[in-house]
Amino acid sequence: MIYIFYCKIAQDQHELLLKTFLPQFSIAFQEKIMKYRRWQDAQLSLLGRVLLKKGLNQIGKQYDESKLKVTAYNKPYFENDDLEFNISHSGEIVVCAISKNGAIGIDIEECNNIDIHDFKSQMTSNEWNTINQSKDIVRAFYKYWTEKEAVIKAHGNGLSIPLKSFEVNNAHTKIVHEDFWLKKIDIESNYYCTISFKERDIEINEIEEKLFL
Repeated sequence: MIYIFYCKIAQDQHELLLKTFLPQFSIAFQEKIMKYRRWQDAQLSLLGRVLLKKGLNQIGKQYDESKLKVTAYNKPYFENDDLEFNISHSGEIVVCAISKNGAIGIDIEECNNIDIHDFKSQMTSNEWNTINQSKDIVRAFYKYWTEKEAVIKAHGNGLSIPLKSFEVNNAHTKIVHEDFWLKKIDIESNYYCTISFKERDIEINEIEEKLFL
């Protein structure tokens, strides 16, 4: 089972959110949040951690910040626990995925108008051709981009794996001898969100969190 928790940020709730949730975490994390210059960045980072804590509680696990570590490739994990989680945010939405069934990666992107040619070097020839033959080129680009980002996050070695070194086809890809499967997560129409996982048939439960008072 994979659980996906998500919510939107809100400026008019910012001070209340800081007051309500920030004291629940370590002093080091509180100091990190307060260093952000933009309220959006502070709230996205805070709510990512809040979603993780609330999500763990919902599936019967206890959040223990002292066991929260990062790998050499900067992937967060809980020490001595096989539970996997991953957090992503873009625009006004933050998502947190939690899995009891092996490695996962999630990526969300707001579908802004961009010059996709700046990213041609990150796509294989087949992926690039598919994008440019699509009716909605920008959205097709974000599909592939979130898929690739989700895969490298699931794999765990981050950007040490070039995005062009593997090709996504029919919601599947392979890095060396490891299979990764992908699924689109529908949250809002102007966002594209994809989750990657290593078991082909797995149930996904999406939960919108109501964090604002």
